[in-house]
Amino acid sequence: VQLQASGGGLVQAGGSLRLSCAASERTFSSYAMGWFRQAPGKEREFVAAINGQGDSTYYADSVKGRFTISRDNAKNTVSLQMSGLKPEDTAAYYCAVRTLYRVDYLNPSAYAYWGQGTQVTVSS
Repeated sequence: VQLQASGGGLVQAGGSLRLSCAASERTFSSYAMGWFRQAPGKEREFVAAINGQGDSTYYADSVKGRFTISRDNAKNTVSLQMSGLKPEDTAAYYCAVRTLYRVDYLNPSAYAYWGQGTQVTVSS
């Protein structure tokens, strides 16, 4: 599975960005997907996840109410709409395919395939 993330950039605090992740896998709808982020000097942290059919979503407390994850299985894409951005949201954002369902969805180890990351920088 190959993942290509896009949509990052520089935005002022309070602004919005939409990240997209395109997957090469034909059975894309079979997989839950997640977004993680990693700031310099910090561990990779969970942001949001969505199940294969797109009817169940999960969010980190830090982004709940501001970010929305969605997917379009016809186009093999998953998106992360981010609004009300804060400087602490600055990080490289990664999309990932979840393959280990016995591992909690918050854990990066549950995801076997990762995109290359797209940088989001929020200025104050």
